[in-house]
Amino acid sequence: MYFINHEQIDGRIQFLSVLAEASQQLEAQWAQGKQDLTWQLSQERVLHLAIETVTDVGSLLIDAFILRDASSYEDILEIVHGEGAYSESLTETLLQLVKLRKPLVQDYVDWPRQDLHPLIPKLPAAFEEFAASVRAFIKSELA
Repeated sequence: MYFINHEQIDGRIQFLSVLAEASQQLEAQWAQGKQDLTWQLSQERVLHLAIETVTDVGSLLIDAFILRDASSYEDILEIVHGEGAYSESLTETLLQLVKLRKPLVQDYVDWPRQDLHPLIPKLPAAFEEFAASVRAFIKSELA
């Protein structure tokens, strides 16, 4: 029998709706030409929290279903995708997101913060699909 920390997974999945809303607000601010430094830094934080949230869920699934250990953030996504948890197209989007981690947390001085990152408009739909896919995956694995 698997031990699945439903509370942690659900909490993180619910948090994705907060990040989706923030992404929509960021997109609206950029469209209105109101991307001051506060909004620019907010965008970085949304992207960073999105990376951490998605990989946290992936790690919890790996632990719950005793999958092989991940060697990187990208590997977390690929392992869970390999188990059929989410689609190829979602995996591609999530990998693009996770690849931003190093620039966001290590190369932040050089981050191009004046532009809206192209993933921001894609995140709300990606998070919705991710949440539904993870929930369906857990249900099918427990059946």
